[in-house]
Amino acid sequence: MNIQLEKMKQNQECERRKRIAEEKHKEWVQKKTEEERRERKRKLSKEMAEKATRELEKMQLQEKADVKYKEWLKKKRAEEAEKKKKEKEKEKEREAELQEKRTRSEKIFKEWLQNARNKPQPALNGYGFPHWKSTGLY
Repeated sequence: MNIQLEKMKQNQECERRKRIAEEKHKEWVQKKTEEERRERKRKLSKEMAEKATRELEKMQLQEKADVKYKEWLKKKRAEEAEKKKKEKEKEKEREAELQEKRTRSEKIFKEWLQNARNKPQPALNGYGFPHWKSTGLY
């Protein structure tokens, strides 16, 4: 009877130890899975933060590039406008010079015309008086 009682106690002790070991194992597994889940969550949040940072940097670079492009475009348009303005000014100067030349030419022509009308006509060399000398021929 004592032996049976002893065996029973040993069995109960063994069972109790098994249950404790199983519980501890379950706790350890649960703890480990919780820790892994937290680690994954932390990695994911870190990855998301890095991704957000990269996106922000990318957006900032894009904005910078857009600003520089707009400045360049504005400068280029200003240069083109200035170039067109200079070309127009040169064209106006050429037109003014041509107009001045025309008016001067017309004025000189009119003066010549007036002077030509007022000048006496030279005697024609012909028939009886070549070179202002009488030849005796008709």
